[in-house]
Amino acid sequence: MERVEHMPPSDDVAERADAYAAAPLLNCLIREVAQPHPEPGGRRVYRLPGGGRLLRVRGGRRPAEPEVHADGAWHRVDHTELVKLVADELRRHTGLSNDELPAEMIDSRDAVAALLAARARTVPPEDPYLRSEQSLVTGHPYHPAPKARGGGPVAAWLPYAPEAHTRFPLVLLGVREDLVVEEGDTSALDTLGQAPPGYRLLPAHPWQLDLAGRDLAEAFADGRLVRLGRTAFDVWPTAAIRTVHAPGADLFLKFSLDVRITNDVRRLWRHDLLKLRRTDTAAVAAFADLGGPAAWLSDRGYRTAAFAFEELAVVVRDGLRGHVRPGATPLLAAALVEGFDGSPLDGPADAAVWWEAYLRQVVPPVLGAFARHGVVLEAHLQNSLVAVDPDGIPVQALFRDAEGVKLLPEVSRAAGWERLVYCLVVNHLAEVGAALAERRPGLDPWPAARRELARHDLPEITGLLTAPTLPGKTNLLLRWLGADGADARYLPLPNPLVSA
Repeated sequence: MERVEHMPPSDDVAERADAYAAAPLLNCLIREVAQPHPEPGGRRVYRLPGGGRLLRVRGGRRPAEPEVHADGAWHRVDHTELVKLVADELRRHTGLSNDELPAEMIDSRDAVAALLAARARTVPPEDPYLRSEQSLVTGHPYHPAPKARGGGPVAAWLPYAPEAHTRFPLVLLGVREDLVVEEGDTSALDTLGQAPPGYRLLPAHPWQLDLAGRDLAEAFADGRLVRLGRTAFDVWPTAAIRTVHAPGADLFLKFSLDVRITNDVRRLWRHDLLKLRRTDTAAVAAFADLGGPAAWLSDRGYRTAAFAFEELAVVVRDGLRGHVRPGATPLLAAALVEGFDGSPLDGPADAAVWWEAYLRQVVPPVLGAFARHGVVLEAHLQNSLVAVDPDGIPVQALFRDAEGVKLLPEVSRAAGWERLVYCLVVNHLAEVGAALAERRPGLDPWPAARRELARHDLPEITGLLTAPTLPGKTNLLLRWLGADGADARYLPLPNPLVSA
């Protein structure tokens, strides 16, 4: 990939980057803080309660062209001004200051500009699955800084950015045998290269190795760790950035990455690794019992070094070939919302039939795993794949990421259900349904969603279909208040299932 980090963005790229970055930030502000304000005309108007200012935006699910009312007129604000406006409003709203989040917002916008410039000089992968994984230029539609890359220089992360259509070889390390820590089935790692006698093979993500390099210098110097070159093949970064796909080996590998991406520093934390086998085993058992076409991509095991347990950890995840139905093409659910070349949302002759098929594949396994096995899948858009037949009709759902799975009774049933409803209904179905309805005006996705949910015999379903609100995650306030990324907090959102 041609390097573009030293090239100033064109006016077009700068304007597009502003628009891409503003949409999710506005979504957060409108969901979590702003109050609807009646105003005639085609644009939506909101009152910002901290200072009483009025905000006006154009558009529906992706707000655009923000304006603030002052001195009797509306004034357009660019992304930099929008960040200042949001920060000032949050200071007034919470009584607290935060210098870190505004910097992340600016970093996210600048990352988008770098990605747009890079995408103009690269060719998307031919494989529609890989193309879907590498399509998320906007990213999380309700996060204030979805594309922030830790504030580091573009040259450090762009070669590994999925949105830039990159691929790259992994670094191969040898770890002294007596210092290897592993659990589960990690045998696939031993096929990636050849370790010398007395050592075991450990692949490393090049970006993470750069980040952790100074801390590992002593281990390289005393022979606990040796460099063995690189893999003979390239891997493709997926939307998760630190998880890569090796199509030839039919593997996914998930690495530590000491960079904050959305709410979390994406390190493979020790406490998560130590419970990985328990959560994955429960998910595997649940899907084996469910029947039907749905599949779980198992996190088979992990391997690392005792002296750098979190820094060098790698998780081995099932590939696709053993799970995807013959003739079907898997696609990332988040890509359906973002849009990409070849998306089935652009083509269904009957959008209602397509949506009903989508619901039939996605909803039953999530509810079944919860009802019958107490497994709470983190079935949000980025953890869900939907396989479509040659006509683009959904025929299978696949789910991944044991790290995000919760088990009953380790969490209470009420807490598990709230998390399930947020991930499946608010984060996932609402977004895919809205993206489809945007392309097919007149389609209301909620009656079909209500019918599908009502088919399932869970005591919580009646409440889901009749409660006035659903839980919406407050990513803007979480980041402003400096909460732990796993510490989800919710606010009530109007429940469209009731009116449906």
